[in-house]
Amino acid sequence: MTKFIKFTLTIFTALFLTIIYGLAAKPIHADLSNKYIHSTTPTLFFHGYGSGAHAEEYMVNGFVKAGVSKTVITADVAGDGTVTLKGDIPHNAINPLVMVNFNDNHSTNYELQGQWVKNVLEELQAKYHFKKVNIEAHSMGNMAVMYFLLANAGNHNLPQIQKQVAMAGTFDGAIGWNEPANLTVNKKTGKPSAMNDFYQKLLPLRHRYPRQIKLLNIYGDLKDGNDSQVSNASCLSLKYLINNRACSYREVKITGPNAKHELLHHNPQVNKILINFFWGK
Repeated sequence: MTKFIKFTLTIFTALFLTIIYGLAAKPIHADLSNKYIHSTTPTLFFHGYGSGAHAEEYMVNGFVKAGVSKTVITADVAGDGTVTLKGDIPHNAINPLVMVNFNDNHSTNYELQGQWVKNVLEELQAKYHFKKVNIEAHSMGNMAVMYFLLANAGNHNLPQIQKQVAMAGTFDGAIGWNEPANLTVNKKTGKPSAMNDFYQKLLPLRHRYPRQIKLLNIYGDLKDGNDSQVSNASCLSLKYLINNRACSYREVKITGPNAKHELLHHNPQVNKILINFFWGK
């Protein structure tokens, strides 16, 4: 009986260890969904005025929960432009997500913010050797991205943007601040009826915007032509800046209470749209 018990325990122990080691040996990406593209291209998220990386957490957590990725880091940008990467992207990580945080989140110096975008890309390139990136920006974060492109669209030494999402973009200003009065846009061309100074500085992009970028323009409409902070016209004036140069361009209007400016990146519908755009097969 004693021998039988010892034999049984030996078999049980062997089976237990086999199971444990088997689990440990599972592929590193076994918990990622096969519904999505598995790419090593990182996707960067840029917040708006007075905000921070915390505003990007709902989206990013939703992507992780959906099985898009399990790698999330933060790129913290100091006021002097110094970039600190918090967290690590493992070799061959699938669809890594980078939440960018501007410590000086009240700056309206878009040339400077464009340099910060460049600094983030250079830091990621230096550490991880990325050659391609995707970008999403909310509100005034779009101006940082566009001013980066204005200065660096022809710089092929930097990682090249493949897909870009503009959400609630303040391209021709924000309501109550620098948006021209009674602003409208030409539905065919996107040309605005008036242009503020920041928009006018972006006009060279009409001949520089990178042709490889697939661009998605998301804006909210609370049934009065704006999202409470930015008019649809300002958002849609992006079309004129890219001048049919983008590889593809699509506009998506979001309605309902979660179409409000600050809620667009806390909107399940928007999350689904982003997942499909960035990683849909």
